[in-house]
This record gives sequence, C-alpha cells and structure tokens, in this order.
Amino acid sequence: MEPTPAVGRADARRAQVRPTPEQYFMLLAVATRERAACLGRHVGAVLVSDQRIIATGYNGTPTGFPNCDEGGCHRCTHPDDYSPGRGYDVCICVHAEQNAILQAAKLGYSVQGAVLYSTLRPCFGCLKEAYQAGVGRVRYLNDWSPSDPGEADAYDELLAEAARHGLTVEQLDLPDALLDLR
Repeated sequence: MEPTPAVGRADARRAQVRPTPEQYFMLLAVATRERAACLGRHVGAVLVSDQRIIATGYNGTPTGFPNCDEGGCHRCTHPDDYSPGRGYDVCICVHAEQNAILQAAKLGYSVQGAVLYSTLRPCFGCLKEAYQAGVGRVRYLNDWSPSDPGEADAYDELLAEAARHGLTVEQLDLPDALLDLR
C-alpha cells in the first residue's frame, strides 16, 4: 500500500526540501518579526544555544508603553522631523536583538556562545551588546549598514574588531521556496 501524497494538505510542508537547522531558526526569526508594531522596519531575533531556542525578540516599545502605531515613539510618529538614519537618540524602541538578550537574562539563560539569528544585520548597539553578553555568532538575513560613509567605516571597524575577538557575523540566505507561506 502506497502512502497518501501530502500535496494539497493544509499541514503539508510547502518547500521541496526540509530547512536546515540554521534556516529553521531564521524562519522563526522571520515569524517573530510579525509581532513588531514599529512603523518602520520590522525585525525579529532568535537566540539559540545547543540547538535549542532560549529567547526571541522583536523591535518595539518597552513593555507597557504605547506602541509606535499608537504614538509611543516620537521618531516613528513624526518621521518627517528626522533625516534617514537620524533621530535614534529619541527612539524609545528596544531592538529585536536587545529584546532577545534581555528576555534570556530575565529567564535566567546564559547566552555565552549562543547564536543570534536576526532578520537584519545588527546595528552598532546591538552588535556591541551581543558581544558583551557573550554571543558567539550572529547570522542575519537582510544586510544593513549606516548610510553615512564615516559611520559605515566605523561600523566596518567594529565588525572587524568583533571578529578578532571571536564574534562571527555572517549573512544567511533563505531560499525563496522556504518563505512561500501560501
């Protein structure tokens, strides 16, 4: 007796191949970013230790604060007041990577040697905080770098210094077939 084909079933895998563990964790970061209420970019992050998820995070206002879409963040509410890449000092949002690291701390999980999967290459602050917390590797989906050439050079120097200290930061590509959610 032949097994019934899974094609057309609501619970069947859409992709032709099973995601690798890294692709699986990145797909979870993609799903996590859907919780973000930011009026700009939505970012999701997943912290993994010993192939186990220890924390997730997405970008948004601190717990209990009004969300960006509710007027909670001045930068999101008044985007015309800020040139691109500016005004982060008045943004009250906590980045996805920060939220994941903070959630792990709240729950009592060490991130020493953990892998941080993020849908966006971490900014200056998140990269420094990930390194300081003990994260051993960062995998990101979408590239990011500062728009200002001087800041971009400083960011490249930070990446190089982090690499010299053992923090690997690498892009992870996901095949389009894995992102097909239809």
